[in-house]
Amino acid sequence: MLPFGSEVGYLGLILLSFFGSLAPFIPVPSFILLVTMSVGDTFNLHALAILSALAATAAKQIIFYVSYSGRRIMNKKTRKRIVPFQRLVKRYGATAVFVAAATPIPDDMVYVPLGLAKYDPRRFFISTLCGKLVLHYVIVILSHYLGLSIVETYLGDVVKATDVFIGIIIFGVGTTLAVVLLLRMDWARVLGRVAPWTLDYDEDESRKSS
Repeated sequence: MLPFGSEVGYLGLILLSFFGSLAPFIPVPSFILLVTMSVGDTFNLHALAILSALAATAAKQIIFYVSYSGRRIMNKKTRKRIVPFQRLVKRYGATAVFVAAATPIPDDMVYVPLGLAKYDPRRFFISTLCGKLVLHYVIVILSHYLGLSIVETYLGDVVKATDVFIGIIIFGVGTTLAVVLLLRMDWARVLGRVAPWTLDYDEDESRKSS
């Protein structure tokens, strides 16, 4: 699988990891190449994990900043409505970002709402990078010692291109619903009982969120 792994080298891995992560819900190509290059002793395992993690993190930063700037199209009422959610993610956002980055889940479903909620960009970068490093080191190490069998296990049930497209559609719809839910939900009512501290904000903080 992907016998040209040794030919594309580190630069090819960086490019594929970046653009593969930039395209929502399609992390499979870079994952396969990373696995292929990890087999054998042709490439340095640390270089593979670190470079691919940095490239993926850079791509996710772009997605985050696009979502972050999307707040400009919100009306004042919507921005005020999500203030309690902003306070919630300010406290627990780093954990959510790390878990999303360190596991093979469609992480954009987490990143886009956090961007819209104006989560701290520096914390987002650090948490994403740490999570991606964990994930990519696990992939590299397992691939190096288990070989391409890990890919066969991951893709064993994906026998048709339609399976991939269906998965992309499902994750795309999931992210869309998450964004709609974020913008339409009355967060003051939802969080009022379980996290009443999210309602305790002053006028200055309210003006900053608008």
